[in-house]
Amino acid sequence: MTSPSVPTNPPELVAADLVAIDMHTHVHFSTRAAQSDAGAARTAEMRAHFKSDVLGMDLHQLAAYYRERRMAAVAFTIDSLGDVDEHAPTNEEIGEVAAQHPDVIIPFASVHPLRGKAGAKIARRLIEEHRFRGFKFHPSVQEFYPNDPVAFPLYEVLAEYGLPALFHTGQNGVGSGTKGGGGVRLKYSNPLFLDDVAVDFPDMPIVMAHPSFPWQDEALAVAVHKGQVHIDLSGWSPKYFPPQLVHYANTLLRKKVLFGTDFPLFTPERWMADLEKTEIRDAAKPDIMLHNAARLFGLETDESPR
Repeated sequence: MTSPSVPTNPPELVAADLVAIDMHTHVHFSTRAAQSDAGAARTAEMRAHFKSDVLGMDLHQLAAYYRERRMAAVAFTIDSLGDVDEHAPTNEEIGEVAAQHPDVIIPFASVHPLRGKAGAKIARRLIEEHRFRGFKFHPSVQEFYPNDPVAFPLYEVLAEYGLPALFHTGQNGVGSGTKGGGGVRLKYSNPLFLDDVAVDFPDMPIVMAHPSFPWQDEALAVAVHKGQVHIDLSGWSPKYFPPQLVHYANTLLRKKVLFGTDFPLFTPERWMADLEKTEIRDAAKPDIMLHNAARLFGLETDESPR
C-alpha cells in the first residue's frame, strides 16, 4: 500500500472552502505500518471481514480522502498506559503528518489523564511543537472518571491554550457483545461527570462524543446548561438518533451539535444520506455540518461577520 503524494505548500484550513468538518475520525495505522507487507495484509483482512474499503488508512490517505470531498477531519489516536499496537501511530506522527495537510486535517492529541503532571508536560510539548488543536479522551477505555482530580493538571494546560477536549460518552463499541464486554466498563462514560469538568474548567471547550446512550438526557442537560459544552453526532447512524436529541438539534442546541462520523465506522456519504431520513431541519444542517465546528476552532465561514 502506498500513501498519496503530499501537496506542495498546501493552504491553511479555510472553512469557507469546505462543505463540512468531521469532528471525529480515527487513525488506526501509522504510515510505516500501512506501507509494510504486514500492514497491507492486515488491512486486506480487515476490509474483507468488515466488507469495507476504507479501513486501514494512514493519515496521508485520510487527508486525500477528505480533500476529495471538500471536508476537513479531526483526526486522532488514543493513548494507552499498556502495550501499544505495533501498527498504531504516535501523537508525534499525527502532528508531523497533519502539518503536511493543514488544509484538511485538524490534529487532536491523546494523553492518558492518569499520567498526571507528567501528562500535562507531554501535552504542553505536543501543543507547542506540533500545533495540536485539541485532545481526545476515552474514559471507558482509559479507565478514568473525567472529574477525577488526577486529570486536572492536563485540563489546566488545555484551558490555558483554549483547546477543546473531546470525550467519549455513552455505550462503547469496543468489546460490545463479547463476554464481559472485553473488560470495558461503561460507567466511566456517563456525561454527567463532564458537568463537574465544565464548572471547574470554564475556559476549556468540551465536546461530548456520540449520542450518549443510555444517558442522552444527561448529555442534553449538560450541553444546554454549560456554555462551552458541545455534542458531536458521531458513531451512530442518524436514523437511530433518540427523538430528544433530534428535537434539541433543531432548537436549543442548534449552534452546539457537530457533524461527526467515527470514521471508518461510517463514511461521510453514509452518514449524510441517513441524515436525510431524519426530522433534523434543513435550516439546521449548515450549522451541524460546518458552522458550529468552524466557530469552535475560530475559523471564518461565509456566515462570519466581515
